[in-house]
Amino acid sequence: MDPTEIPAAGIDTARLAEAFQIFNQASEELATAYAALERQVESLTAELAAANAEANRLREEAERNKRLAAMGEMAAQLAHQLRTPLAAALLYAGNLENPDLPESSRVSIAQKAVARLKHLERLIQDMLLFARGEVLGRETFPVAELLGDLAHTFEPLARSRNVDFRIEADSGEALLTGNRKALVGALTNLVENALQAVDTGGIVTIASACCGNQMILAVRDNGRGMTSDVVTRLFEPFFTTRSDGTGLGLAIARGVARAHGGGIDVRSDPGVGTEFIITLPLVEST
Repeated sequence: MDPTEIPAAGIDTARLAEAFQIFNQASEELATAYAALERQVESLTAELAAANAEANRLREEAERNKRLAAMGEMAAQLAHQLRTPLAAALLYAGNLENPDLPESSRVSIAQKAVARLKHLERLIQDMLLFARGEVLGRETFPVAELLGDLAHTFEPLARSRNVDFRIEADSGEALLTGNRKALVGALTNLVENALQAVDTGGIVTIASACCGNQMILAVRDNGRGMTSDVVTRLFEPFFTTRSDGTGLGLAIARGVARAHGGGIDVRSDPGVGTEFIITLPLVEST
């Protein structure tokens, strides 16, 4: 017998061949199952993508309908708000047509007409800001610069009214990211309200402090304060307690805070004063 034909000791070639056959068969079955699984995953992924697209479409449609409903309500409110100052301006303008009107009265009536038209302009500008509902442009800036802008604006104004205006900065070199002009505008509105609320000798304070990863900006006064029923309506568009107010300033301030990833809250007690608190996310230090 040829020695090459003698099987190695201890090896059963028949069983080894059978094992290889079983292994090859199992490999083919696994490959077939894997291919089927891949097709199933692709099919499920496509179905999930289609479902997500439909969900996004329905969500966008719902949000669009919500915005349209809100805009319809706002348009009706705006028409109501425009009616009174417009009627007054038309009345004043009509009086100017009187040829027998004394010159002194003519100047006074003209000034009143211009004042009502300026009120209309401010109302429309506030309405456009509110309707836009977003803050455009982003930059990173120190909180100290934001407070500096407000100090330059309000220190002389408060001094002329004999009001003690204070800046209490405890924010160090903290940074904010967002629209600096929009934030200054929101805080300006709060400070203007505070100045309107205090009498001669009153105190208006802007305070800043870091709390974890958030910046707290507070505007407080020791003025007349507000009742709880007024506080609950403060951020409603067109709600105002001032005869010359548009009722949109606080709604805009809340929109600015939210657009920057933060929020705004208010605390007030009649005869004690009011505090508006804006919370904003800080820029993470590197």
